[in-house]
Amino acid sequence: MDNESFQRPLYFVLGLTFVGLGILGIVLPVLPTTPFMILALWCFARSSEKFHQWLINHRVFGPLLQKWEQHRVIPPIAKIAAVTAMTASMIYVVMFSTAPWYALLIMGIFIAYAARYILSKPSRVPID
Repeated sequence: MDNESFQRPLYFVLGLTFVGLGILGIVLPVLPTTPFMILALWCFARSSEKFHQWLINHRVFGPLLQKWEQHRVIPPIAKIAAVTAMTASMIYVVMFSTAPWYALLIMGIFIAYAARYILSKPSRVPID
């Protein structure tokens, strides 16, 4: 079995999983929708042109994903939601888990890196 015949189904399943998590994020305030939909779009671009087109042209998610795909734009509200959810998750884990300090440190590093990445992206489509 070659690498591509293994990767395409894996990316497809991951894409469906991320769409599901993104839909859950609509109703669960601590689960941000936008990052999951961006991940789903990336996975579908590598596995299914049909699902990639469906998501990029979706009535609700399409405009946001088109801005991401063309200009790497993350709207301010999505940035706020993502960073708030990550911060709330970190606070919850620190306050209520028995995880060792080094696990909390690793989680904090990952969250800081993800927040930095999200905040480094433009908030609006550049004007030509």
